[in-house]
Amino acid sequence: MMPQCCVTITENMPAICENWDAGERRNFMAAVTSGAMFALGWWFVIDAAARYPSTTDFNHAYHVCGVIATLALLMVNTVSNGQVRGDMYTDGCIGPYGARIWLFLGLMLSFGSLIAACWILFGGYVIPKSQIQWPGVAIFLQNMFIFFSSIIYKIGRSEENWG
Repeated sequence: MMPQCCVTITENMPAICENWDAGERRNFMAAVTSGAMFALGWWFVIDAAARYPSTTDFNHAYHVCGVIATLALLMVNTVSNGQVRGDMYTDGCIGPYGARIWLFLGLMLSFGSLIAACWILFGGYVIPKSQIQWPGVAIFLQNMFIFFSSIIYKIGRSEENWG
């Protein structure tokens, strides 16, 4: 038998979900979620770098994946959806095609850094059966969280309120 507090919550859940409208809070929630995921990803790598400062345990060249993922996040989110569609951006030397190319390059860098993080995890730590595996896991988690942060920030925002 469920406790009374759980019964009260489950009884009121449909009413809460039906009446809840993200409308004006959508951009805020997307930004907070995306920012939290981005910070958490970098926190993992900072922890691994602080815990294993020697290059034999954690090669510091592996930070390049996180830097490229961060640049990709900026590239993906500097182009609005209206610019990609061609609604808002008609000037410039190549118009909306430039915005599409910029978005495509940002997504390629993002996927590439995630794939490189998988390669670092498995090629550097899992397959050689290293005693210390946290740095490889931290690099992978960092890039995964930055990738999802980029996608949430791009898709989660509504541009209707932008003039």
